[in-house]
Amino acid sequence: MSNKSNSLRALALQKFKKNFWGVFSFWFIVLIGFISVFAYVIAPDNSQHANQMHLSIHSKKPGFKVQMLSIPSKMNEYQGFLDKMFFGRKNVATEIPISNYSIENHHVTYTEYASDGLEGITKTIDFSDLSAEEIQQLITQKTFLFGTDKYGRDLLSRILVGARISFFIGFVAVFISLVIGVFMGSIAGYYGGKVDAVIMWIINVTWSIPTLLLVIAITLALGKGFWQVFIAVGLTMWVEVARVVRGQIISAKEMQYVTAAKALGFNDFRIITKHILPNIMAPVIVISAANFAAAILVESGLSFLGIGAQPPMASWGAMIKDHYSYIILGKPYLAIIPGLCIMSLVMAFMLIGNALRDALDVKN
Repeated sequence: MSNKSNSLRALALQKFKKNFWGVFSFWFIVLIGFISVFAYVIAPDNSQHANQMHLSIHSKKPGFKVQMLSIPSKMNEYQGFLDKMFFGRKNVATEIPISNYSIENHHVTYTEYASDGLEGITKTIDFSDLSAEEIQQLITQKTFLFGTDKYGRDLLSRILVGARISFFIGFVAVFISLVIGVFMGSIAGYYGGKVDAVIMWIINVTWSIPTLLLVIAITLALGKGFWQVFIAVGLTMWVEVARVVRGQIISAKEMQYVTAAKALGFNDFRIITKHILPNIMAPVIVISAANFAAAILVESGLSFLGIGAQPPMASWGAMIKDHYSYIILGKPYLAIIPGLCIMSLVMAFMLIGNALRDALDVKN
């Protein structure tokens, strides 16, 4: 007897591993997930929401370099290590872009950076409480790999922190849609009759309302905000799951193993959860991957319309909204970079959905 497992799960996994784009998409999604969780550890600007503004260096091209004077914060608010890691630093230093400076007797005289050939204002700050070495460490050269946005914020940091919203809305929305969709679809498919008619009426009414319009209505009812968007998107995704589960259960409840379970006296809850659902999860997994992509697009659309994540929170959709006019002003990268991020993440979920569909198809 061969030691190699011939179970359907093992066979599906083997088929999935042979799909290059499926495996590539899987690891790409894992990478985005890692970035989402540890965004503030990776981002050059680790302030909350990566919101350090430098209006004098707004809309600079990728690779822009400037000398930065950091004035230590006088706030003494305690912030734990985990809080800083997952939510950003509160006690951030004030950063001032400068073009030149001189240090004399613990006094720093600097000229503020000014673009377009203008001369910046010259100021002097007293750092008598710091040593000469500590003063020198306050002045560093900073590189903005993706350039700066229209407020002078580091675009790379905003992209990294913004990945968190786009990534986690997929998980929350799919979780809500699975809970509601599997419950409604299971009841409708298993019991049929009037129960099925009522649930299908609810499904058809919900299905007839445009998704974006329904999300906007729910968002306005719950209020603008971070979690409100997550809930609103999740409440619009359950219909597809319910229809798929209902159809699968209608077919599965006539199978012999269900008849045997009924003959053994098992209750309906056990038959549905222990016997039917585990055997029909393949199409549900595939549609969940598609819902991930749809949730990201809906959230981006809401943020673009201004009813998604609210400023100063970083969101890819909001970044496109803030900078789409720059496409015709010679700085298209401000809108193209977050657009490419949305496109690549959505494409990854669609590709992994296609790969799962092929792997879980028993006919192949």
